[in-house]
Amino acid sequence: MIEQIPSQWLIIGSTIVAVVMGTFVMTVRARSAKKPASAKKIILPPLFMSTGALMFVFEFFRVHPIQIAESIGVGLLFSTVLIWTSRFEVKDEAIYLKPSKAFIFILIGLLIVRLIAKLILSSTIHVGELSGMFWLLAFGMIVPWRIAMLIQYKKLEKTLDEHTKKPTLTT
Repeated sequence: MIEQIPSQWLIIGSTIVAVVMGTFVMTVRARSAKKPASAKKIILPPLFMSTGALMFVFEFFRVHPIQIAESIGVGLLFSTVLIWTSRFEVKDEAIYLKPSKAFIFILIGLLIVRLIAKLILSSTIHVGELSGMFWLLAFGMIVPWRIAMLIQYKKLEKTLDEHTKKPTLTT
């Protein structure tokens, strides 16, 4: 069924979805800086995104092993930029994600790179394979980023716990 849709419509549709998702991520990131962070909030996005792997059940989206390696490699490279811009801070005895002005520009930059890459690659790679590759790229980017955030959060949480412990008096 999806094979019957002209590839240019799939490319346009997926581009619109990418822009909407990018805007959504920026909005969520801005709001999350106003609320305390938690391990659950860090772990859940990659878990939710992992359901997208079900796309590979369909032949239309399957990619070759070399494409898997390329996509995940680029995702890992991009994740370093996200890791670099994600920092936590302690306010009012709670841990908050520190707002980063660079994050928005980096996210927009990554979105633009993705759109340009899709336009270039769509002439040589089947649109289904390309979708699978970009999902792998995004997943390869979000998982290391969130793992790094979780490690940083846990370290800060441990130091916060040590500072808030009250000494016990022994008699």
